[in-house]
Amino acid sequence: MTILNRFTAPTPKLFQRIRNVGLTLAAIGGVLIAAPIALPTTIITIGGYLTVAGGVLSAVSQLTVNDKNYSNDDE
Repeated sequence: MTILNRFTAPTPKLFQRIRNVGLTLAAIGGVLIAAPIALPTTIITIGGYLTVAGGVLSAVSQLTVNDKNYSNDDE
């Protein structure tokens, strides 16, 4: 199964929710990083971590597929 096939294959419901949580975390992190007011360095660092964690969650969740025909024995 190629990456392109994984992007177009259906995603399980649980991983759709995890993807949405990841997108929310990334958005919150982006807001903290790009805030127009001066924030403490710790808050900016937390914003960076939230952005990275949200991006990873979203990417991994998007590549998880609901394909009952695919198994590890096919490799």
